[in-house]
Formats: sequence, structure tokens, C-alpha cells
Amino acid sequence: MKVISYGGGVQSTALLVLAAQGEIDFQTLLFANVGDDSEHPATLAYVREVAVPYAVRAGLEIQELKRWRRDGTTETLMQRLNRPDTRSIPIPVRMANGAPGRRNCTADFKIKVIGRWLREHGATAENPAVVGIGISLDEIHRANRRRSESHEVIEYPLLDLRLRRDDCERIITEAGLPVPPKSSCFFCPFRTVEAWRHQRRHEPELFALSVQLEETINRRRTALGRDAVFLTRYGVPLTQAIPGATSNDGNVDEAEGACDSGWCMT
Repeated sequence: MKVISYGGGVQSTALLVLAAQGEIDFQTLLFANVGDDSEHPATLAYVREVAVPYAVRAGLEIQELKRWRRDGTTETLMQRLNRPDTRSIPIPVRMANGAPGRRNCTADFKIKVIGRWLREHGATAENPAVVGIGISLDEIHRANRRRSESHEVIEYPLLDLRLRRDDCERIITEAGLPVPPKSSCFFCPFRTVEAWRHQRRHEPELFALSVQLEETINRRRTALGRDAVFLTRYGVPLTQAIPGATSNDGNVDEAEGACDSGWCMT
């Protein structure tokens, strides 16, 4: 079994195109959707309106996966964050000094979700699945940050082909597809300041939801007698950290918080 961990961003979309062209030997792509209320709407639109139809035309398959609870219901990352009984925070919120806290969002909503699908479809320690991840040459430091699970063998086709991010963009464009937006949860604390400024000015409804989430987390922490945490590195609430439009918000660099590989910064 060979699958691509598809994140809906530039690198993993390049893997989709390369698979469609027969340059790499993969037929199935797995998109672990952390939730329609959590993924950036632009990423969801690209996956469903561009990537899936392209895959179908090429005879490939994109499987959209969700996190399932033991009781048979699904759970999104936003739902987890808003659960009244949640004591830990699964996203890497920033401490007062700006340092990110621990996170398990990637493990719970990406890696484990894909791992469950692989095991349900026959992957075992004796017969592991090959999982292709879209890390390009300019991000080689992101490779091998975590060990493979027993049921999988990780491959990095873009590294094998010596491809960089700009190569990926060229591959996508030459295939007649628009270059996808950088993928991440719209409230991810790894988003850059420029990305937050862009969100406040151009996506006010998402910014309002991000503010609401930060306030919800801190109300819960106050009740538990814990210090406040934040979605930016500035150690103040989001509305103060990102006070409004600036002359720089037309040039957005979201690389810090991208999930292009499908493993969400791992």
C-alpha cells in the first residue's frame, strides 16, 4: 500500500501532480481534515474544488478523513478546544514569554487519523504502508522529525527528486492548476504576524473566531488558576497584538504555520 499524506498546500499538491503524471508511484492521497470549522476555508475549497476533480480525471483518489471518537461520532479540533471539560490545550499556544506550548493537534488529528485508515486497510508491522510526505529540499530540516509508526514507512519523494518549493509551484502551474494557498488551521499560533494582519483586514470573520477562541481558552485557564496564553508571540490578547491594518499586510508570509506536507509542521 502506498499513499500520500495530502495537506492541501503547495508541496503535497505537487505530489498529486507528479502522481497524476506517473513520475511517482502513488494512487491514493489521504487528506486528514481537522474540521470544516478549523481548516482554513481556502484550503478546503482548493481540495474539494480543484484537487479532487483533478485527481479523479487522472484516475487517482483523494480520501478525506475525519477524527472518529470511540462512540462513533466525529470530533473537530475546534470542538476539542471548546469542550468545557478540556484541561489541556492541543494547539501550541504561546506562553507569556512568547514560547509555544506543547501540542498534540498534529498527532491526534493528522497522524493518528491517517494511521487508523492505514490499519483499517491492511497496513501492519509485517506489511507496512508507504506514506509519501511533501517536504521539499528547502525544508529538508523538517524531514525525520518523528519516528515512523510500526505500520508505515515514510518516504519524501520531493527530496528524492531534489525539488524545492518554487519547483513545486512550477509543476502545479504547468499542469494547469492554480497554486494553492498555504495550508494551516486559521487560528494556528504558528501563523506569522503578517498572516494575522492579513486575516484581520481581509478575513474579519475568521479573525473574530480566533479572538473568541483565545478568550474561551483563557476563561477556562482562569477558572483553573492558570496563567493566560495567547495566539501570537507578543504575550497580549490578539486584538492588542494585531491592532489593525498596516502597510505590510499586502505581503503575507505564512510559512511558519504551513501544513503543506499533511503532517502539519512535523
